[in-house]
Amino acid sequence: MFGDYSLGDLGSIFAMQGFAGLILFSVYVLMALGLAIIFGQMGVINMAHGEFMILGAYMTWLCSEFFAAYLPSLFGIYFFVAMALAFVASGSLGMLVEWALIKRLYKRPLDTLLATWGLSLILQQAYRSIFGPREVGVNLPDWMLGSLQVTDSIEVPINGLLVMALTILITIAVYLLIFRSRWGQQVRAVVQNRVMAGAVGIDTEKVDRLTFGLGCGIAGIAGSAFTMIGSTGPTSGQLYIVDTFLVVVFGGAASLFGTIASAFTISQTQSTLEFFLSGSMAKVITLLAVVAILMLRPQGLFTLKVRR
Repeated sequence: MFGDYSLGDLGSIFAMQGFAGLILFSVYVLMALGLAIIFGQMGVINMAHGEFMILGAYMTWLCSEFFAAYLPSLFGIYFFVAMALAFVASGSLGMLVEWALIKRLYKRPLDTLLATWGLSLILQQAYRSIFGPREVGVNLPDWMLGSLQVTDSIEVPINGLLVMALTILITIAVYLLIFRSRWGQQVRAVVQNRVMAGAVGIDTEKVDRLTFGLGCGIAGIAGSAFTMIGSTGPTSGQLYIVDTFLVVVFGGAASLFGTIASAFTISQTQSTLEFFLSGSMAKVITLLAVVAILMLRPQGLFTLKVRR
């Protein structure tokens, strides 16, 4: 596989594929952050998480079409508006789903898995009826196209750098929100002891709803990033839900740092292997490697120390 390349060529290939995997890494991080909040903090297995991501992708596409048709002079900033709208739309739908469905299924993980799987099928059909069965793609502003020339053989995509910078900012914001804010203290209190948290005056139902909405809203932002690496269709979310669960489990369900490290490891491994092998073989090898590591360390790469 590597015999036809010199050491210099291999270094350039690894660097190029690493930079090319920036957007995939950003999608994995944002998807896994939302899923880790919902699964790690609430114990809910959300099989419809990919559809919340695709809602964000469709909002980005609609925003692109609207700015191109009615506000062409502001087309250069539409992506930032689209990310905000994607967060609001996916988060609002998430809170509605939590109120109407999820709150009746807490502490019943198999029931939440089946219910959210059914929800994913409903959302797929809704997208197909509203937006049509064909896949759609967004047009990027001119300043987001192209790449930066680092060396003669290494180029860095501009949109990849932008999305990764936004991902870092969002990750920091989530960390501050969960671990450095009063609301984050309430979330962790509800996770540790729901009855005692309610006894001291915390509105546990409100905390659950906002937590689920936050996780779904972050998935919507991941959908905005997704539009840069693939076209958006009603079933596109299912292509990423397995990889996202893999990222969360591999990193450690309750570890924010583990989620980031896991997303980086899996995305870069997959991106590099795809250059030398087919996309399906890259996924198979990545999956086998992760399974082998989990057999040795079933709790994931990083775990939180808690009292039992």
